[in-house]
Amino acid sequence: MRAHYQDPAQLRRRRIEAGLTQEGLALKVGLSKSHISGIERGTAGASAPVLARLAEAFGCRIGDLMPPVSASAE
Repeated sequence: MRAHYQDPAQLRRRRIEAGLTQEGLALKVGLSKSHISGIERGTAGASAPVLARLAEAFGCRIGDLMPPVSASAE
């Protein structure tokens, strides 16, 4: 079972669309580059406050950083 609920691919896509490197995003949201890397690989999680800072950095909602809800989960 996966312990983290954010969508790593969505985070990486939004970072690239924002024109940020992992290091640049880390500086912007107050994390280490290795933590950003781990979040994007799905090996590290992001707490609710971190997700809020990431969403603010990307100009999106926290829900936009989550995986899509599958039809079977509804």
